[in-house]
Amino acid sequence: MVVPEISIIVPVYNVEKYLDKCVNSILNQTFQDFELILVDDGSPDNCGQMCDDYAEIDQRVIVIHQKNGGLSAARNAGIEIAKGRYLGFVDSDDYIAEDMYELLYTNLKNEKADLATVGFLDIYAGKEPVVKERKYLVTDMVGAAKIMFEGKLSTISATNKLYKREIFKHVRYPVGMITEDAAVILDVLEETSKVVIDTSQKYYYYHRENSISSNHFTMKDLDMIKAWEENESRVLEKYPELVNVAHTRVCWAYFTVLDKMMNSGELGIEEKKTQKEIIQFLRKNFMFVLKNHYFTKPRKLSMIALRIHPYFYKLMSRLENEMVRRINK
Repeated sequence: MVVPEISIIVPVYNVEKYLDKCVNSILNQTFQDFELILVDDGSPDNCGQMCDDYAEIDQRVIVIHQKNGGLSAARNAGIEIAKGRYLGFVDSDDYIAEDMYELLYTNLKNEKADLATVGFLDIYAGKEPVVKERKYLVTDMVGAAKIMFEGKLSTISATNKLYKREIFKHVRYPVGMITEDAAVILDVLEETSKVVIDTSQKYYYYHRENSISSNHFTMKDLDMIKAWEENESRVLEKYPELVNVAHTRVCWAYFTVLDKMMNSGELGIEEKKTQKEIIQFLRKNFMFVLKNHYFTKPRKLSMIALRIHPYFYKLMSRLENEMVRRINK
């Protein structure tokens, strides 16, 4: 049996409109020694048949059909059958530069690293993407965690990376959790000793208006807070260098959930109770946020507004959302 160098795993669900562009961007990679695992996660549209059609025309394509279990379950299914020495993930409504995996593979091999990353190019319909200056560095596990927690040179996302297969010997994504990348990032990084950060924008992240990540709050959004609080607990035990940035991410998670609450409709009794607890947490961290260079001036102003009265925070949150919506039109 011929073992491919890379296994590329693509969870597929309800993306009929975007799937061709995604799959073709992978099949046309300059690096050709890979298998493409398409996991049809019970998609209700024509995606399942499209996956089978790709397998008919390209022997590198392997298809799994399964009942809908969510992104984590689909990724895990791909990991289980992957034969490659290295693993990569692509979301099925995104696409990638033709040399993305060649660059990741070259960087990883040249540096004898365990994990390599590239940068994102944010794609909005009808808008010119913003190109950023390339930066390149090699770091250890703690350095990589700091960079990914900061979210500037790299992020916790699974999709812009190439991993040594051994990283996933014991790591799996948590089924049923909506912040799966945050939940496993320390598990992943603890399996590495050297990480390559290359900010070349090779992963094209498509922002669609009706994406799964809507602005309407559900209690599942609390998964984000849970994941980052668990990360902070591990950091407090093992990585003192990361305490500040870890707590920053916890506060950021609380802000994100509160913003969703403020921009949703009428909240239920349990949701209102949770909102009150979130506001209390953020108010306790008032000085931490104001003195923290990771938070922007608008975010610090919204923190001041929240301390005065949640109503003023709500106004600022809605204004900010409207500005973002208009900018990205």
